[in-house]
Amino acid sequence: MKTLVCTEPKNLEYVTRVKPEPKSNEVVLKVKAVGICGTDIHAWAGVQPFFEYPRVLGHEIFGVIDSVGSNVTNLQKDQRAIVMPYVSCGKCDACLNGKTNCCENISVIGVHQDGGFSEFLTVPADNILPVDDNVSADAAAFIEPFSISAHAVRRANIKPGHNVLVVGSGPIGLGAAAVAKANGGNVVVADISKERQAFIEDKLELKTVNPMDDNFEESLRNAFGGRLPLKVLDATGNMHSMNNAVNLISHGGDIVFIGLHKGDVTFKDTEFHKKETTMMGSRNATKEDFQHVINLMSQGILSYKLMLTHKFKFDTLANVYEEEVVNNKNLFKGIIEFS
Repeated sequence: MKTLVCTEPKNLEYVTRVKPEPKSNEVVLKVKAVGICGTDIHAWAGVQPFFEYPRVLGHEIFGVIDSVGSNVTNLQKDQRAIVMPYVSCGKCDACLNGKTNCCENISVIGVHQDGGFSEFLTVPADNILPVDDNVSADAAAFIEPFSISAHAVRRANIKPGHNVLVVGSGPIGLGAAAVAKANGGNVVVADISKERQAFIEDKLELKTVNPMDDNFEESLRNAFGGRLPLKVLDATGNMHSMNNAVNLISHGGDIVFIGLHKGDVTFKDTEFHKKETTMMGSRNATKEDFQHVINLMSQGILSYKLMLTHKFKFDTLANVYEEEVVNNKNLFKGIIEFS
């Protein structure tokens, strides 16, 4: 089989490997489509933390089951499926309490172990989720990033009628806004890009505000009928945005940080306490979140077309990766197609 390996920073090479055979509790997936994530770009550039080379990238994976292990009874050959790439230990406190997404010993396919930039991939059967025929290959490759967004929305416990502010409209923020709207939230998106604002207003039919405007708080209150939002989901990973989040919620409100900032987050304790603020982190996703996204896609409520801007062929990806993926300012989300 052909596999694309990131041998070292800024170097991708095609290698030929033996097609894998599944162990008793594994599945071999014939890969059909893989979404390109920022992690794949950062790993290529050599700036992804806790990353080791060589590594096969790719964790947003859709394919068709090629073979199953002897103990796998709930999956079968030729079944369409996606990969839930977070392999958990099942033994730590997080796992034992159902929070496999933040397992103490988590191993992410495509990050800590080899991923989907390959014609075939071996995956634990527990990390395989079937998808309906009415979910296209392109859509299925976007289930994983949408699931990260869905997990943040679930963490925020967004219910119909809740006023929700999503800060940042990169892929995860855009997904969070779409899922929060699907859950019945009254959603407003904050972003500094006029182009992104226009896109959101057109495609998602949501109000937008610019956090850099002098009258930002007034615009925010106007968007929510004179109130501040009950829920703030920050997907920026920006220190200033995250530090300001406590000032944006109404009393009794919740903050969920989706984006990761490597430094410290600081805020006024008086503001935090008087509002009885709930502040949460959100990491990865669980099977429940994946299933929620699959259901929304199957019903046509959630569309991958919100994100997709580029498609690439697996057989030629190594030749164009730097120019058309890493350095492409017009790339929002790309998909790798396999023959």
